[in-house]
Amino acid sequence: MSGKLEFTHEVKEIARISKALSHPVRVYILQKLSKMNSCCYSGDLVEEVPIARSTLSEHLKELKYAGLIQGEINPPYIKYCINRENWEKARKLMDDFLNANQSADFSCDETKTLIHT
Repeated sequence: MSGKLEFTHEVKEIARISKALSHPVRVYILQKLSKMNSCCYSGDLVEEVPIARSTLSEHLKELKYAGLIQGEINPPYIKYCINRENWEKARKLMDDFLNANQSADFSCDETKTLIHT
């Protein structure tokens, strides 16, 4: 019997990025920051999203952990921006992942989908 499967760095990165994208608030924050050519204060985000400040803080923490945003503390304010370098790396990694088996012959019933429109 062979040893346990070891996940590659790439697989772990895809999982980390996917986790960061797994909540609508985090997706909203990333969309907002990626469209801006400047940073945004966490206080401004609290006024936009229908969640408590502490919950927003947890979402921002998850995005920072994934390396997709960076924060700058200037008490009492925290300013957040897209981490452009990591954003590009994540974009390429996810693009490669999602397009890797584009020509594969899938055996599942293609009329069923998990994505709801």
